[in-house]
Amino acid sequence: MQLMTDALKRLSDEGVAIWLDDLSRKRITSGNLAELIDQSHVVGVTTNPSIFQKAISSGDGYEQQLTDLAARKVTVEEALRMITTADVRDAADILRPVFDATDGQDGRVSIEVDPRLAHNTLATVAEAKQLAWLVDRPNTLIKIPATKAGLPAITETIGRGISVNVTLIFSLERYRAVMDAYLAGLEKAKAAGLDLSKIHSVASFFVSRVDTEIDKRLDAIGSDEAKAAKGKSALANARLAYEAYEEVFSSDRWAALDKAQANKQRPLWASTGVKDPSLKDTLYVDDLVAPNTVNTMPEATLDAVADHGEITGNTVAGGYDQARADLDAIKKLGISYDDVVQVLEDEGVEKFEASWNDLLKSTEAELSRLAPSEG
Repeated sequence: MQLMTDALKRLSDEGVAIWLDDLSRKRITSGNLAELIDQSHVVGVTTNPSIFQKAISSGDGYEQQLTDLAARKVTVEEALRMITTADVRDAADILRPVFDATDGQDGRVSIEVDPRLAHNTLATVAEAKQLAWLVDRPNTLIKIPATKAGLPAITETIGRGISVNVTLIFSLERYRAVMDAYLAGLEKAKAAGLDLSKIHSVASFFVSRVDTEIDKRLDAIGSDEAKAAKGKSALANARLAYEAYEEVFSSDRWAALDKAQANKQRPLWASTGVKDPSLKDTLYVDDLVAPNTVNTMPEATLDAVADHGEITGNTVAGGYDQARADLDAIKKLGISYDDVVQVLEDEGVEKFEASWNDLLKSTEAELSRLAPSEG
């Protein structure tokens, strides 16, 4: 086991926080999550509607709670929130020692606002407050999508002292807007007299889906130039995001917040499972090593990195000019970056909505099945 975790240890030593992109009740109750923390350097957990849909639909460990909820005749929305917040609360408790040891930097579990609210600012803020209250753990991050409506919701939520994981970021322009929303939230919190050292945030920049969408368009072009450009866009996009992070968090505006003990909003590499079998399965880990980042991995990617990851130090610094050249090559081939990232954001919101709706349906069916007979 020691040999297997060497790559993960090296990754952690390079300043990359390893988070698991998965959660289920079985993972919690079997001791598997605790084992990953102990043996695989996992220091955080992310969830999303698709992850919960898969976990709850499998049925493992949810029967008793569903039976109790059915007896109380709660609505399906309430049942779902009781189930998901219970899992997040239990995972947060398992990760609490990490949270304490890292002074709140890691040991965190993310839970997402209802994806159907992605384009409604007021409802997103209200849901974020409700989720923070329901989970009631200091090591929770509330996930808010980086839609246009999500940006002011990020500012308002951070301004209330609630830590946030901003999700579904695809474009560099939107990422800059996310960092701006975070700083505005910190300024609001500071004006309200809140302790900025207790407020944390990560910005989840999605990786693999960028290659999936652009490479599909490159395949349609089919030229030698197009083939040569495949598998490069996602890394280029992420590296330029890190360049933007370095710029924003060395600005005069940041310096004033830094003096007030504020925390930098760390870039988080999300969607790091490789979809294209022709690419190495650890690509979006090995090639995105940079200090003060998070890489949230599905378990298959975590295992792959442990087994054969090649962690060779910082693989982001010094790559900005090449990253720009790689994205310019896509543009010259007639592929619109702006169109790609908009398609990905729209698809991301739709996918999470569809998972949530599937989850509502399957939970409703379970509540009906377990409902006590009248009489």
